[in-house]
Amino acid sequence: MRLGLALGYWGRGPDPRHLELAREAERLGYDSVWTAEAWGSDVFTALTWIAAHTSRIRLGTGIAQMAARTPTATAMHALTLDHLSGGRLLLGLGLSGPQVVEGWYGRPFPKSPLTATREYVDVIRQVLRREGPVQADGVFHPHPYRGPDGTGLGKPLKPITHPLRAGLPLLLGAEGPKNIAQTTRIADGWLPLYWSPQRTEVYRASLAGAPEGFLIAPMARAAVCDDVAEGLLPVKAMLGFYIGGMGHAAKNFHADLMARMGFEEEARRVQQLFLEGRRQEAVRAVPDAFADEISLVGPRERIAERLELWRAGPVTDLLVTAPDPHTLRVLAELNR
Repeated sequence: MRLGLALGYWGRGPDPRHLELAREAERLGYDSVWTAEAWGSDVFTALTWIAAHTSRIRLGTGIAQMAARTPTATAMHALTLDHLSGGRLLLGLGLSGPQVVEGWYGRPFPKSPLTATREYVDVIRQVLRREGPVQADGVFHPHPYRGPDGTGLGKPLKPITHPLRAGLPLLLGAEGPKNIAQTTRIADGWLPLYWSPQRTEVYRASLAGAPEGFLIAPMARAAVCDDVAEGLLPVKAMLGFYIGGMGHAAKNFHADLMARMGFEEEARRVQQLFLEGRRQEAVRAVPDAFADEISLVGPRERIAERLELWRAGPVTDLLVTAPDPHTLRVLAELNR
């Protein structure tokens, strides 16, 4: 199992620790470093800055939101950064949810998310293979565009720049069972939002068709500390926000996922409290047991024991959100 560093997206501004952590991760032998985006900092610019200050570590978008860019624009970002970094890019994509797609990007959330994702990936694959002009008779991503509000003058094009790698790895952040199953067919890997090494059966059916070499790269907060309860507070805060704030009462993919993992009553309670504006109560309502299962928190000996559970399952890459170089170093030592 390889280790990666997940830096996430910025808060109020750039985090001055990110570059230091990325360089330390490279020095410690970590395989990859990942950036993210929500409705603030973008995923590619920060990753390019890290690429310019590192030489070996692979560079992942975890995740680039599909609604933020057309598939050809995403492919252009990917092939550009792959060239500049010497072939180190891992392209992680995600559809996000209706609240973000419609509220932030001002676009309709696709009525058929599976079809939209499949079309998006197909266009990117065509760009990267550069076997001919991009052509797709898609519902959501037609190339050329032939809609009634178009000019009819569009022509199929292929990229001027020759991509460095036609097989640049493409991973998808999928949550629903059908989305995960489709991911095994159209992508090179999967970026789970929550992964519990104690509940791998939740995903077993969806992953049954995964080919050899398929990447499974979940994110997990890691912190070497004496007080487990205190170390879990950032995990609970993240879960409270995702389960309660990143969704609608009637449509929240993150809450649905927590429910499928055996915490349905607790997920609905967290969601209700958050939507009522009782955010601190929502965080406290996140079960310690769930937060603990999806993270690596506590003294070194406890993390060593729990890390073995992650290594024993199908996870190929563990992407850790670690707040300090000491935690990164401990994990690197334990994973050798």
